[in-house]
Parts: sequence; C-alpha cells; structure tokens
Amino acid sequence: MGRVNAYSVQQDKLALLEQHTVLVKRIAYHLLARLPASVLVDDLIQSGMIGLLEASNNFDSSKGASFETFAGIRIRGAMLDEMRRGDWTPRSVHRNSRMVSDAIKSLEAEFGRDVTDIEVAEKLDISLNEYHHILSEVSSGKIIGFEDLGVSEDAIHIDDNGKNDDPYQKIEQIVFKKALSECISTLPEREALVLSLYYDEELNLREIGQVLDVSESRVSQIHSQAMHRLKARMQSWQS
Repeated sequence: MGRVNAYSVQQDKLALLEQHTVLVKRIAYHLLARLPASVLVDDLIQSGMIGLLEASNNFDSSKGASFETFAGIRIRGAMLDEMRRGDWTPRSVHRNSRMVSDAIKSLEAEFGRDVTDIEVAEKLDISLNEYHHILSEVSSGKIIGFEDLGVSEDAIHIDDNGKNDDPYQKIEQIVFKKALSECISTLPEREALVLSLYYDEELNLREIGQVLDVSESRVSQIHSQAMHRLKARMQSWQS
C-alpha cells in the first residue's frame, strides 16, 4: 500500500512539473527581454526547470499560497542565481554603479531633494552623455533589481511560501516592504512609473517606451537611475 502511495505522489509531482513547464518558459522569455543578446533563453529555461523541481519538492499547500505563485518565485530566483554565478559583468560596470549610487546619496544629503541627471553628471565630473552611457551600460550589463538593495526578492513576497517560519524574519520582511514602498513613493514621478510598469505590470523596456513615448534606451536609463536612487536611499538595508 505504501508503495502505491509513493508511486501516486511521484505521478502527481510529474504532472505538476509538466503542467508548469510553460510557466518556466514565460518567465525565461520575460527575463530575456531585459538581458544582453549574449544570454541564451535555453540556459534560463534549464536553470528555471531546476527551480521548478525544487519548488515541487518544497511546496506546502497548507501554507495558503498557490503553487504557481510559490514556483514563480523559485523559478525566477534559480535563473537569477545562475546569472550571478556566471557573472559576466566587467568590474568597471560594478565600479560605475557604486559610483553613481554614492554620488546620488551625497547630493541628496546635501540638497535635501531629488537630484537631476545634470547634477549627478557634474558631481562625477563627466558629461551628461557620459552619465547616460554609464546608466545604460549598468542596466544592460547586469540585472538591476531589488536584490541589489541587499535583500532577496522573497522579502517583498511575504507569506508567498511556507519555507520561512521565523517570526523575526517575517517582521523584518514586513518592515522592509513598508520602507521600500515609502521610498518608491518619494521617487520622481517618471522613475516611479517606470518601476511600476516594469515590476508590477511586467512590461519590457520597449513597451514602457511606447507608453512614455521615449526610446527604449531612455527607459533603460530611467530605470537604472531609479534603482540607483533607491539603493542610495535604502543603504541601511544593504549588507
């Protein structure tokens, strides 16, 4: 009888994996639209399938979250982890990213308000075109996301999985989510809108450009600056 039950559980798991293969492909192609041309969709799908398998092994339906929600987080996380393990970003890009965040933090502390592209460029002693090039290079050279604030993306998906039963960590996640929401609301309107369209509505850069009537490269720059501004303002969350 036990052998029959084990076989039944295994069959259910295989059916679950087959049913959600399309979810892996959807997330892979959504991420691909944000990545350099050198990234292969097959690599994303392969790592995503590993994430799906891990999700099927760890999912607990009694915790209230749907499997698709739980699996989606694990699949995307597996893809991002794979990208980070093979970090092809030049050191100069990482250095420039830190430089931009530090400049924004310094200027906003000095002026007590949002700073403009021109002011940041002047602080860095470079031309506006050079500054925009850095923003585009950083945005295309690596995945800029909430992970760059020093937390995992799970921190903004409270109770989406049953893996974390630590009440103190849950409190930290709640506090972080509130701080992040408040920080985003203080961003310049266009930057906040780009983040909303990108993360909430899941539009890619080209689609956002059509909404805002600007080029895809300009959307990339706005997104990059918004994330650098958030990083500067939420430095206490970074490890």
